[in-house]
Amino acid sequence: MADRLDYRALGLKCGLEIHQQLDSKQKLFCRCPTIIRDIKESDSEFFRFLRPTASEMGETDRAALEQSKLNRKYCYKAYDSTCLVENDDEPPTEVNPEALDIALVIAKLLHMQPVDQMHIMRKIVVDGSNTSGFQRTAFLAKDGYLETSQGRVGVDVLCLEEEACQKIEDQGDVVIYSLDRLGIPLVEIGTAPDIISPAHAKETAQQIGMLLRSTGKVKRGLGTIRQDVNISIEKGARVELKGVQALDILEMLVEREVERQVNLLEIRDALLAKGASVCDKIFDVTDIFEQTTSKVIQRSLKKGKVLAILLPGFAGSVGREVQPGRRLGTEFSDRAKPAGVGGIFHTDELPNYGITEAEVLALRQTVGAREDDAVIMVADVEKRARGAMENVIKRAKETLMGVPEETRKALPDGNSSYLRPLPGAARMYPETDVPKMDISMEQFESIQMPELLTEKSKRFTAELGLSGELADMIAYSPHLPLFEELVLYFQDGKSVTPTLISRILTGMLPELKRDGVDIDRLCDEHFKQVFSLVEQRIFSREGIDPVLRVLAQNPELSAEKAAAEAGLSNSDTDMIEKFIESMIHERQDFVKQKGPAAVGPLMGVVMAEFRGKVDGKILSELLKQEINKFLNI
Repeated sequence: MADRLDYRALGLKCGLEIHQQLDSKQKLFCRCPTIIRDIKESDSEFFRFLRPTASEMGETDRAALEQSKLNRKYCYKAYDSTCLVENDDEPPTEVNPEALDIALVIAKLLHMQPVDQMHIMRKIVVDGSNTSGFQRTAFLAKDGYLETSQGRVGVDVLCLEEEACQKIEDQGDVVIYSLDRLGIPLVEIGTAPDIISPAHAKETAQQIGMLLRSTGKVKRGLGTIRQDVNISIEKGARVELKGVQALDILEMLVEREVERQVNLLEIRDALLAKGASVCDKIFDVTDIFEQTTSKVIQRSLKKGKVLAILLPGFAGSVGREVQPGRRLGTEFSDRAKPAGVGGIFHTDELPNYGITEAEVLALRQTVGAREDDAVIMVADVEKRARGAMENVIKRAKETLMGVPEETRKALPDGNSSYLRPLPGAARMYPETDVPKMDISMEQFESIQMPELLTEKSKRFTAELGLSGELADMIAYSPHLPLFEELVLYFQDGKSVTPTLISRILTGMLPELKRDGVDIDRLCDEHFKQVFSLVEQRIFSREGIDPVLRVLAQNPELSAEKAAAEAGLSNSDTDMIEKFIESMIHERQDFVKQKGPAAVGPLMGVVMAEFRGKVDGKILSELLKQEINKFLNI
């Protein structure tokens, strides 16, 4: 359907929320390092049960209230690099000034206006991702903009806030989190709803990502940047898609959400035309399934019941597709699952799953369903089953109204699933433990703007002779700082060129990683030593691959020792000369016939023997000398 959608006619409104971790040395409200640890390194753990608190006006946020109904236990893994602030056992310190400086640079890049005084707020979050039950955030700048091919996109808000814990495992009643990520500074950038198409959304996210990376002060890698997308169409509702980590699917996510809202509106219109309604009564239909062959129901009946609800006029609509592979019944199931059940059954898909036609007929008769009615049922412990049916009743009523406002989880295939209701203003209240901070215009205006990656790429082509493609690759590479350092270090070199350095960093390293080499064990000094040996012609550029492999396995070695271990230390000149002399003797007729022109054909034989071990220029020179000596030239 996506290729048939007219986004302008549908009144698409789309905005982005970009969350980017900052590469500061310390966390936002304590002085712990911003490093990610292996869960095996945890040296202690504790647990919490979290409940929502009322706002200053006595209101409780609806998203937090629904999350608290799950009644989960949250277990936290701590490290020697975390402290009592992460544990919520000690008050936070003042805001990290380095993180604030980075955030102000980003604000200036986005043409934003900073606030005169920054106040810290608490944002209620009771999903366990914060030990305190809230996230600290501060409104820092507003009224910015971004230029795109489709016109200017407003940037309404920039906040400086703390990162949440990293979820390690969800065991159902217990969720395990790691404290290493909690408190890492990040910026939240919110655009205006000026994005007019899925492709425009991707372009806007790419532009913001480019500006962020241009600072050289943001973290790189999976999970360090996340995009949330707010989407609505004219007759639909605002939906927030959470946790988009890959730009590759951003365009598809917007397409699929618009498609979902269009389908939900069509379903609503069809249901209203039929006079469809929702019954509030929950029926106990356990007796019908006492002799069932359905294994799912059999397992549930050991300790539970089968409950059902009636949806008059919904037959055919529950099984209707709203996104590829997802139906209205899937949306009902998403709402049921927070109650603790595995899923639901509905009559648009029955008989199936071991449920017989006779059982379906008895089910319909028991609840009083007519031919045009749908029946939804669930099998589980009674408390869970009843909670699930109550949730489905609520979602079915929303179906008759159109598209519900909600927060949804972005799925890898471009679809989305229900997470929770949209939060409201009641989730925010002042943080009294952290002092406010004054921000002067003099401070803001004195910020030195970094060179944009787009400009770096052009400069690399003009000044360093890189191709446009290679210049783009290294400019956007996480190895950019190392590239610039090495280019400066070898600026007078002959063998080590900017092109060679960039090809190794953007081409060879990914290949090594695909081969299972742990390239994260390689440090900047390793590369400097390796390239120095190439420049000294200790070995040729072909030897870089094997030497890096040895260093990744044994990072304590010097590049010279790694080269020796790889068999690439500079071979003795006498040995090379003896090899060439022997080869010429074996091919003396060919050498006499070709004369000095024999160098070209014989160079392949020499390179096959010494490739990677000796620089090609050295081999070529020695071969010429030996041939000239043989010919008495």
